[in-house]
Amino acid sequence: MLDIERIREDFPILRREVYDRPLVYFDNAATTQKPRCVVEKIEAAYYNVNANIHRGVHFLSQQATEAHEAARETVRAFLNAPSSAEIIFTRGTTEAINLVASSYARACMQPGDEVIVTAMEHHSNIVPWQLQGMRLRVIPIDEHGTLDLEALPGLFTDRTRLVAVTHMSNVLGTVNPVAEIARVAHAHGVPILVDGAQAVAHRAVDVQAADVDFYAFSSHKIYGPTGMGVLYGKAEWLDRIPPYQGGGEMIRNVSFEKTTYNELPYKFEAGTPDFIGSTALATALDYVQRIGLDAIAEHEHELLRYATERLGAIPGMRFIGQAPEKGSVLSFLVGDIHPYDLGMILDRLGIAIRTGHHCAEPLMHLLGVEGTARASFALYNTKAEVNALAEGIERAQKMF
Repeated sequence: MLDIERIREDFPILRREVYDRPLVYFDNAATTQKPRCVVEKIEAAYYNVNANIHRGVHFLSQQATEAHEAARETVRAFLNAPSSAEIIFTRGTTEAINLVASSYARACMQPGDEVIVTAMEHHSNIVPWQLQGMRLRVIPIDEHGTLDLEALPGLFTDRTRLVAVTHMSNVLGTVNPVAEIARVAHAHGVPILVDGAQAVAHRAVDVQAADVDFYAFSSHKIYGPTGMGVLYGKAEWLDRIPPYQGGGEMIRNVSFEKTTYNELPYKFEAGTPDFIGSTALATALDYVQRIGLDAIAEHEHELLRYATERLGAIPGMRFIGQAPEKGSVLSFLVGDIHPYDLGMILDRLGIAIRTGHHCAEPLMHLLGVEGTARASFALYNTKAEVNALAEGIERAQKMF
């Protein structure tokens, strides 16, 4: 069992007050708070090891390069990727998916080709494919928010070029069986990309066991800094597709007549990378692994169970997404209260939730709602905070 009070001491922001009330932070699906060790790592790097990497012969540059590449190895181990050359640093999940959409489309697709997605995708796994002129075919969901995988084989055509699915829905909390989906995709000769933004902070990810071809996630969703993300890609695909951007670092030789490209992973990392952010991400991953992802998952599962029971007792409560396999996200509506109004009232009580369509408008249209209120849990949240949320909702009800 986790010592939550001890863990909360690692997050100074949790001690602050909002409108003279203790902060209750339930917006973790949008971004997590940062432990002291991550912030201290950033400060120490800027004060002690700040030099551009890879191209310098002086001591600081060599030291910064070693730290950056050590961070890449930390990410490799975290995902159980075969090689650190398959770990590409990006600005986040969105850029990672755009990288694949752009480069894979140039090498392997034509306008009008098809990408299979799910009905629960974030806009970041919809719009990039549309920008490339691709047609989307959608795996449906049932009334609980579970994928209808029986429909998946029938979605493949002779123009299907990729399957791109979320590992865990940021709205429904549904955890999708990506290994099973990968098997179906590969049986049809199609690679799979997984949006892991919501999953990585809540469960262990093994890209080899799942046999996915691409896996993307963001640092800030797993207690690391913003502006830093990761794309894992199988070397066979990363070697095959062209660079995403041009500039320094991604080149081998440049002339006015021709440019040849660097080896993996640098082929996809044009310009000066965020070598401070990479080391801070590695620190965040080390922090999570010291606590233990299994222990975190157990704690968050109990929080979700308790919150579902506590909030479910509130008259007019309607949960959006009740899949059997579900992560620590609770989307809901309460009677006729607009989610925005509920969010504003809770904010005045010091409780931070997310309201709106959560960058998933197609899912909202399918559900027949404009948006939802969403509480999302992290390793530092408590049942006492869930009680505060429930009491805040009950207080809001009295105002309508």
